[in-house]
Amino acid sequence: MDKNKLLELKKKASEARRLLIKMLTEAGSGHTAGPLGMADIFVSLYFHLLKHNPKDPLWKDRDRLVLSNGHICPIQYTCLAMANYFPIEELKTLRKINSRLQGHPHRNSLPGIETTSGPLGEGLSQAIGVTLAGILDKKNYRTYCIASDGEHQEGNHWEAVMFAGKNKLNNLTMIVDRNNIQITGNTENVMPLEPLKEKYITFNWSVFEIDGNNIEEIINTLENIQNHIDKPLAIIAKTIPGKGVSFMENDYLWHGKAPNKEEANQALKELADQ
Repeated sequence: MDKNKLLELKKKASEARRLLIKMLTEAGSGHTAGPLGMADIFVSLYFHLLKHNPKDPLWKDRDRLVLSNGHICPIQYTCLAMANYFPIEELKTLRKINSRLQGHPHRNSLPGIETTSGPLGEGLSQAIGVTLAGILDKKNYRTYCIASDGEHQEGNHWEAVMFAGKNKLNNLTMIVDRNNIQITGNTENVMPLEPLKEKYITFNWSVFEIDGNNIEEIINTLENIQNHIDKPLAIIAKTIPGKGVSFMENDYLWHGKAPNKEEANQALKELADQ
C-alpha cells in the first residue's frame, strides 16, 4: 500500500494507544492489554477497510462491525471518537455514571455501535444474524466480527462457526484476537485452543493467520482475499497484549486492570517514541 498512507495509519495507532492509556487511567478501571494489542486492527478497519460514514452512522450500505469481546471496547470507543462519531473529550467519561461509554458497548448508546455485547461467545451468532439480514435485503455490505481467543472456550461460539460454514456466508469475516491470554492466565493452560486454524478449516471456513500488529499485513490480507472466497473468512490475528508498553506486553495480569497515574506516565513516555 501507499507508504504515506501506511505512515498515517501507524501514527493513528500510536495516537489511539495514548488516548487509551489516558481514558483508562481517568476511569480507574477497565481492560488494558487487549485494547492495546488490537489498536492496529481497529485503526486499519476504521481508517481504511470499513465502508462507513460518521455523518450517517445508520447508512444502509455500511459495513457492520460486531464486537463480541465487548471488554475491549475502549479501543473501539477511541477509534470512533478519532473518526468523528463523537467528541474525543467524551473519552474521559469511560465507565462513569450516566456515561455513554460503559465497560461494555450498548447498542443505541453511541453512534457506530452495532450490537450490545458482554457475555462472551455470543458475538458470532449476532454477526451471522446481521449477515443474513444483508442477504435478505440484497445488500452487499460485509459483516466483521471481532472475538477474543478466550471466548473460543464457549460452546455457543462453535455452534455459530458450524452454521456459518454450512451456509457458506462469504460476506462474513471473523477476526480472532489470538493474544494467548485471558483473565486467569494463558489460554493454553486454562483451556487449550490449538489447533485453532485446523478447527475452522474443518468447519468449512477459509482461514488465514496474520501478524495482528502489522498494519500493512492486516490490510493487504483483507483486501486481497475477502472478495475471492466462497466461504466465511477467519483471520487469526496474532497480537501482543499490552502492545507498545514494555511492562504490560504479554502479561495476563493486565488483561482486566487499568494503570495508575505513575504507570500511565511511564506508558505514555514509551508510546510517545513510537
